[in-house]
Order: sequence, then structure tokens, then C-alpha cells
Amino acid sequence: MASEDIVVGLEIGTSKVCAVVGETRRDGTVKILGVGQAPSRGVRKGEIVDFDTAGKCVREALADAEEKSDVMIRSVFLAVTGGHTESFNNRGSVNIPEDREEICEDDFEDVQAAAREVSIPPANMFLHSILQHYYVDGQDGVLNPVGMMGRKLEADFHIVHGVGTRIKNSVRCVKELDIEVEDVVFAPLAAAQVVLDLNQKNLGALVIDIGGGTTGYVVYVDGAIKQSGCLAVGGDHVTNDISLGLRIPMARAERLKVEEGSVILGQSVPGEVLVLKDETGFAGREIEREMLNTIIHCRIREAFELLKRQTDEANYLPFLGAGVLLTGGCSMLQGIDQLAEEVFGLPVHLTHAHTVSGVTSAFENPQFSTAIGLIKYAQAMQGDKPRGWFSRIRRKLPFFGVW
Repeated sequence: MASEDIVVGLEIGTSKVCAVVGETRRDGTVKILGVGQAPSRGVRKGEIVDFDTAGKCVREALADAEEKSDVMIRSVFLAVTGGHTESFNNRGSVNIPEDREEICEDDFEDVQAAAREVSIPPANMFLHSILQHYYVDGQDGVLNPVGMMGRKLEADFHIVHGVGTRIKNSVRCVKELDIEVEDVVFAPLAAAQVVLDLNQKNLGALVIDIGGGTTGYVVYVDGAIKQSGCLAVGGDHVTNDISLGLRIPMARAERLKVEEGSVILGQSVPGEVLVLKDETGFAGREIEREMLNTIIHCRIREAFELLKRQTDEANYLPFLGAGVLLTGGCSMLQGIDQLAEEVFGLPVHLTHAHTVSGVTSAFENPQFSTAIGLIKYAQAMQGDKPRGWFSRIRRKLPFFGVW
């Protein structure tokens, strides 16, 4: 690329492939230079199921991004997602050698490695080790232990892992196009980087990123990531339910969902119908608006209740002072924030990328939160060399707490 300050975020989603070209700035902001998109094929529930077809879609999106940004793309930060991803919290501990008392950066790398000395499924690989808190000789609240005197360094980490072959399929899909993958990032973590500010992270927040094939989430408590995950349920499942329930083609069901649908029940006029006109291959018909809304409501409520059950098990809901933030393409469904408030019992906000300038239609569209978040992630990683997917040991970045 022409400049080290230019970064490309690539999301291979279930319904679309999105490539965002952005310029990172010293004041912490990002300027969007161009956005490339292509309809996604060969991807199901966030995972590649047809390698060649998905590769063609990625090529189209990258070519579109190059044309709109006037930037030749040579490398990307890649988002990955899917129901195969898992996470847990673990503490690493190291004793400082007897011949010194001062804690150094190498000790942090050792304590991070110690936190990863746990058993995960043989088919899985580590994606992230995200720092939560330091402890020096049992003292908590330590922000940066390097240079402190101590005999024992401990650190809590949030660790994300997933099935290695599925992650590598996404990487290979990009590398087959002679594009380098700078790093692989769990999609909801990327989205959280641009929809949350530091105050919201400290207050506690649940970010829910609802895409076409998956619903990813991240829980922040006291400024640290405590929980994350992904459900294999998204907007495309709503469309499929509409298609089956109303016996209409998928394309027509998608339009109906976006243009007429709502997740709120009881607000339509009793007996109100929607008239679907004749089209090639489809005989027009009438459907009840309340039936359409009921189908949408049931599927979205199911996803929210599954998420609530998972956060309830960890008992994090009482600590979410900033409430719930919804982003992703499916967050644009009418009334979805009201349903989320009903399910979670917390304030809910519809949100998109912040601290971003440039192409307004990009950062104000919640569909692009993950791809823009990849650029923000890269900005946080700048100066932390060597970059690259196979360099898994990272130093702590205080503002984002990414690694």
C-alpha cells in the first residue's frame, strides 16, 4: 500500500462481503476512504462452505474497494466468526527470577503464555488473549506492571479460540488472491472497538452484532472484556422463516422483512393485509401484516433469549451500566430495540461506528461496524511489531485492551 497509515478491514459475511479502506490518524480517529461490497455466496452461518464461489465474491468486494478508494490493496485485517468460536477467562502467573526484582516486558509475555496453558479441543486454535487485569504480589488495580518491584506477576485474560480449519479456510480464501492477511480478528470484538467508548466500557456494556448468518456478542465489565461468543442465528434465518411461513420466494421475503417488517406485535390494524404484486415466477398474493411481524418477532426473541441465558449464567447483567448496544445489518429491523429492552430489562441503544470520518454512508450504517472496527483494531496494534497472524504473543494496549 501507499502508506502504513492505510488499513483495509475485510469481512466475509453470510449475506455480503465488505471491504473498508481507512486511514488511521494520530488523534485516534479513522478516515474512511472507500467501501467495497459484493453479495456473499458460498458462505453459511459465517463460515465458508464453497471455497471457489466465496473467493470470487471476495475478489469483487476488494476490486470495488480499490476503485472507490484509489488504493491498491495488498493486505487486510480479516474478521472471522461462527458458532464454532468459544471463549473463557483464565489467570496466568509467573514468579520473578531471584536475581532481579523489577518486572519487565518479557514477564508479561510469560504470564500470557501461562494463561494459555489450558486444555482446548484438539481441533481448535487460539485467536485472542485479551488482557483484563494485572496483579503484582497480590495487589490488584495495577495498570502497567513493567518497572514495578515484585516477586510474582499475575494477569487475568479473556481467551478466544475456534476450530482451526474453519479459520484457516477464511485466511486461505484471501491469500489465494495474493492478498496478505495481517491478522485475524473475532468479528464482535472488532465491532466493539468502534461502537463503544471508554466510558461505556468502564460502566459495563453488552454489544450485540446481528449479521446475516450469525449474532456475535461481547460483554464489558469494569473496562475489561469478560465474555464473548457467537450464535449461528442471524437475519437470513428470519428471511428463511418468512419464506417458509408465507410460502413466498426468498428474495421477496427479504424485501418484505426490510421494507414492511417489524419485531413488535399488536401495533398493526386488525386484519391489515399487504398486497404482493405479480412478478416473474411468482403469483401475487395477500398476507396479513401481523403474521409477518409474528414470524420476525419469534426468531429475534429466540436469539435474544439465548444470549440472555448465556449472560445470566455468568451473572454479568447487573453490572452493565451502559446497557445493551445493537449493531449489524439486522439491527435496522423496526422495533428491535424495544424487544431487546423487554428481554434484557436494560436500556438498549441502536449504534454504529464512532470516531470515524470520511464516507458518511459507511460509518453511519451499522452493517459496516465490524469492517470499520478492524481498522480501529489495526490502529491499536500499530507500533506493536511484528504484526501477522502467526505472531500470537502481544503486548498490552491500554486503551483498547485488545491483546
